[in-house]
Amino acid sequence: MALLFLRPGELRAAEWSEFDFDKAIWTIPAGRMKMRRPHQTPLSRQATEVLRGLHMITGRGTLLFPGVRTPRRPISDNTLNAALRRLGYGKDEAAAHGCRATASSLLNECDKWHPDAIERQLAHVENNDVRRAYACGEHWQQRVDMMQWWADLLEKLRVQSGKATGRTKASDIILEPASVSDRETMLFDHMLG
Repeated sequence: MALLFLRPGELRAAEWSEFDFDKAIWTIPAGRMKMRRPHQTPLSRQATEVLRGLHMITGRGTLLFPGVRTPRRPISDNTLNAALRRLGYGKDEAAAHGCRATASSLLNECDKWHPDAIERQLAHVENNDVRRAYACGEHWQQRVDMMQWWADLLEKLRVQSGKATGRTKASDIILEPASVSDRETMLFDHMLG
């Protein structure tokens, strides 16, 4: 969830046919998108690795996350949040949809990415009719770079936290000054509670 920061419903109903691992692209059909427009998302090296591992488990079927009762239906809406609870996160600490807010906040606050690229990656549609008519760019290359930067940041935080320590705040992590800025650390602390 954190690597892709898509809506939970888009993730849980994902089908293997939507992924092109050679091009590192996930194409979500319009019918599953909130705004009813197809959406392409670049896959970072880390996301591709995780998905390839998952493919070894569920790749014989259609869905990435098939339900327990029938493999033809995806896991339920509550399954992702239930998984977070089993990992030790309380309702006030983490929610499946919260990955989007965390990513949006950190990406906007770090001043590395154009706000339109972030909004396109979140599959948001411009509210201003005039701006929407003229600002049609997908910001693809910046989104590719952004998704890899995001995955690298999450990987650094995971590695530095000692994976299984149970620590949930960025302030508990020993940070290298060049790898994560004070602003990012502060914002990450805020997002994680």
